[in-house]
Amino acid sequence: MNTAIDNPSNNGSLRTLTIDLGERSYPIYIGRNILEASLLAKHLGKGRVLVVSNETVAPLLRPSLDAMLSGRDYNVLQLPDGEIHKNLDILNEIYSFLLAHNYDRSCTLIACGGGVVGDITGFAAATYQRGVNYIQIPTTLLAQVDSSVGGKTAVNHALGKNMIGAFYQPLCVISDTAVLESLPPRELSAGLAEVIKYGLIRDSGFTQWLEDNIGALLAREHGALVHAIEHSCRTKAAIVASDEREQGIRALLNLGHTFGHAIETHTGYSSWLHGEAVGAGMAMAAEFSRRRGWLKIEDVMRTRGLIRAAQLPLAPPAGMTADNFLKHMQRDKKVQNGRIRLVLLKAIGDAVITDEYPAELLREFLQSATAPAQ
Repeated sequence: MNTAIDNPSNNGSLRTLTIDLGERSYPIYIGRNILEASLLAKHLGKGRVLVVSNETVAPLLRPSLDAMLSGRDYNVLQLPDGEIHKNLDILNEIYSFLLAHNYDRSCTLIACGGGVVGDITGFAAATYQRGVNYIQIPTTLLAQVDSSVGGKTAVNHALGKNMIGAFYQPLCVISDTAVLESLPPRELSAGLAEVIKYGLIRDSGFTQWLEDNIGALLAREHGALVHAIEHSCRTKAAIVASDEREQGIRALLNLGHTFGHAIETHTGYSSWLHGEAVGAGMAMAAEFSRRRGWLKIEDVMRTRGLIRAAQLPLAPPAGMTADNFLKHMQRDKKVQNGRIRLVLLKAIGDAVITDEYPAELLREFLQSATAPAQ
């Protein structure tokens, strides 16, 4: 479902998509300069509010938050920035703040930040006093097109990414493209990895659009960004509505992620951004799809070309071995009965979830993918 609503504050339109989950349905708002009280107020109850952000985003958005929450009883909790901090220790800091300040079950948490803040705040909301309301205000492209949508919440463990979490839906998602203007170029590229994913798994026409407009996206042209965000969210909304808890088709959203999560775990969540790992993972998935006998070489090259154009890596980190990959991939959430299920491509726009490949073929591929460059 999609509607456009007049938004006088930005002299444009506010795009609204709906995640259709029955009584738990909620809107995704997309637009420029839409962080305003009238939009937020309709989703807030009468209880107290805790904004969870990080030390990078909170100072930048504090004036907007003060205006949006004027007259409300609210606090801002700043977490350290970075994927390395998405863990149980930091989660406990949120619980401790809520308890120390006597937040009850009527409270609302607002996640204001990137994917790390959104994931950890959502998990805190899912588990504090057995569940309180929360709202997503994603401030990175990756969060706006992917992690803020669909209700996946989690923290990382040293042995595996997102292994401790819950499915828990927000009240709404507010994606303001204006906040992307201050996003570092590396973070912008990381977000484009998830945008590219949507075309590869579901829509060859969108992949062609991305090939034609990747420069506009890197230049942060508003129209291109809105189209990419809206199309990505629309695709994810349809998939989540049909498979909220990832029992089937939703696993397609993990294209490149099994390889990518292995990279993140191996590097300790410290040196590679999530989108960078997914970019390399999608390039690996495309090549393994070719070796499986499915993807044409020209489609592998198109995939690699688009990932490269988005200024993302195409190969895993130097020194990572096939054994490193296999150790981490065995802990992937898609593993069933000891078999590593992968999201692979039969064509651009046609993805499948499969464990129908010889184990030795995967090992041989990983050995070649991690071999030192000659």
